[in-house]
Amino acid sequence: MTNPQTQQQKTALVTGASRGIGAAVAERLARDGFSVLVNYAGRHDAAEAVVRRIEAAGGRALSVQADVADPAAFPRMFDAAEQAFGGVDVLVNNAGIAKMVRFVDFDDALFDQHVAVNLKGTFNGLREAARRLRDGGRVINFSTSVLGLKLETYGVYAATKAAVETMTAILSKELRGRNITVNCVAPGPTATELFMNGKSPELVDHMAKLNPLERLGTPEDIAASVAFLAGPEGGWINGQVLRANGGMV
Repeated sequence: MTNPQTQQQKTALVTGASRGIGAAVAERLARDGFSVLVNYAGRHDAAEAVVRRIEAAGGRALSVQADVADPAAFPRMFDAAEQAFGGVDVLVNNAGIAKMVRFVDFDDALFDQHVAVNLKGTFNGLREAARRLRDGGRVINFSTSVLGLKLETYGVYAATKAAVETMTAILSKELRGRNITVNCVAPGPTATELFMNGKSPELVDHMAKLNPLERLGTPEDIAASVAFLAGPEGGWINGQVLRANGGMV
């Protein structure tokens, strides 16, 4: 674990942090000494539970409701971070949706929702980070290892994440001179409530065995990758995609 003194007065904003990977990331960064803003869209009780767990372990956290697709959301969250903790040093763009539907059945409303949350939501965060993230900070976006597998029914979801990877690389160059790194974590199948929902045990077992380690990732596995990129040892990694998938692709 990173000595909290090395992260003194640093703050992380984690979107979509009320459950699953986002919650694990928020709790890991808090253990590493960051003050954490726990963003949520609609699960207030779950977000507050994450805050309570962080505080019970001796950390500092604040929940903040916002829909990342709303252009006003990130300015408001950065304002909340500045008021509570002095500013934002790490932005983790974790919030996203994933509906698995074949192209022939994908309706316009569902398409627009994926673009609004996964693409525009990430863009909204990147734009505000470019304006207000403290020098020496870190931006960590989320993609998916499905980009390598190109699985059926993942087309629109994967397309939005391909755009996120492109924005990651370009913003890392635009922030030249500020000592800010911009990277992306691309998980493979991970044992979260969202992943398990609607999948048969046989399908889950099949997906677990796609990688040579023959298990699903855990939220903590992914949080460890984020913590590396957010911490002092990750400072020389910039403009990259870390595929955290056990060697699946």
